[in-house]
Amino acid sequence: MVSGLVKLGILKGDVDELIAQNAHRPFFMHGLSHWLGLDVHDVGVYGQDRSRILEPGMVLTVEPGLYIAPDAEVPEQYRGIGIRIEDDIVITETGNENLTASVVKSRKKSKR
Repeated sequence: MVSGLVKLGILKGDVDELIAQNAHRPFFMHGLSHWLGLDVHDVGVYGQDRSRILEPGMVLTVEPGLYIAPDAEVPEQYRGIGIRIEDDIVITETGNENLTASVVKSRKKSKR
């Protein structure tokens, strides 16, 4: 994400240094995933220093997002936009399966 923000001119500098500085946080202020189960945001929050082995049958999301405030000091064409694309992943015996792989995720492929 940070390299894309640099390419668009939204962030300026060395990608690794920007990541270390959390320079992306004003545009990515939420988490990247949550469990899916009996509830949309199923229980099971884990902190940075805690881990959990993924087991077959577990379902989680991968949902990067990008939100740019209308008054952000970025190129004008990017001000006020927001997008979040979610994939739902089930853990299998041999790896994982993307349950939402067929969902359109490109503006170019969308019929809108």
